Amino acid sequence: MAEQATPAAGLYHMVQKDLWISAKRSKQPYFPPTYEQDGFIHLTADPGFLLGIGNHFYRGVPGDFLLLVLDPAKLTAKVVFEPAAPVGNKSSEGLLGEAGSAAGTEGTTATTKEAAGAAEAGPLFPHLYGTIDYDAVQSELAIHRDADGTFVSIPGLLPPTPATAAASDGGVGSGAAV
Repeated sequence: MAEQATPAAGLYHMVQKDLWISAKRSKQPYFPPTYEQDGFIHLTADPGFLLGIGNHFYRGVPGDFLLLVLDPAKLTAKVVFEPAAPVGNKSSEGLLGEAGSAAGTEGTTATTKEAAGAAEAGPLFPHLYGTIDYDAVQSELAIHRDADGTFVSIPGLLPPTPATAAASDGGVGSGAAV
């Protein structure tokens, strides 16, 4: 395991909107449904990977999703940068091709640990070994999806990629940013 040497500028977590809102309202710690199986919360430090991650792991999951933009300095649980890992029972095999192509269409350059690591043995992803502290959340952004569940854009962060824009029915979203 490679511990984070210097904090990332920001970390990102895709969350099912209803689960996130429920946890916040109840003031209970937030853990995604796969936390017990995976042992950590999956994050990324490179926004260029987000649409590929969404389409690889969550395309078949119904409902609205939000993107949590996190301040790593306010997370109290340990963050460890590690190779891509399965989410629940869904393998990460093929993820780098999907996420990498999404990142490539965004014009992302190797400016983060993830992107820099991709040139060698593959990118390293931040894994959070504990809950997301509510005060670490800098913003919550709506993630737009097509009718078939394809993640197409994150307004305010990622416009539609050329591939998703062409396939989109106009980018009908999953709701406004909260």
